[in-house]
Amino acid sequence: MVLIRAASDADAAAIAAIYAPFVETSQATFEEVPPDAAEVAGRVRGTGIAYPWLVAEEAGALLGYASSGYFRQRSAYRWAVETSVYVAPGSHRRGVARRLMSELLVQLERAGFVTAIASISLPNRPSVALHENLGFSLAGTIRAPGYKLGEWIDIGYFQRDLATRTVPPGEPTP
Repeated sequence: MVLIRAASDADAAAIAAIYAPFVETSQATFEEVPPDAAEVAGRVRGTGIAYPWLVAEEAGALLGYASSGYFRQRSAYRWAVETSVYVAPGSHRRGVARRLMSELLVQLERAGFVTAIASISLPNRPSVALHENLGFSLAGTIRAPGYKLGEWIDIGYFQRDLATRTVPPGEPTP
């Protein structure tokens, strides 16, 4: 049985291992050097604000993780949150990413965020389909802002509203 739970420092090495192949061999992320466990632990803890990170665990092994963090660091962006999800090889097509993202979106909505944004390297049909199935829609495309693995890569920004925008807005409390 797959358990979705909050990530902790103890998960950092497994998260780093899941993420490393995406960094090294794909254009799914613009990072070019995989972060080590210490760096991942710092990301999980956050930089002053504890944005949710979740893991999917089965029989003691991590199958994937979903993360959230600043969309932009300027204060007027604090109601927007950027999300991502990565699944370990061998765990794809089992609904792991959907379960992780679904729970992450619930937690972000409860925390008072107004919109979730996913930055997806294009083309990436599986990730686009996942996000569209979860209610995200294409908000815009940036043409070739990054170069990795011998190619210039487009980025699609996909957005899903989590709450109605009020004036004045309540403060998010991640």
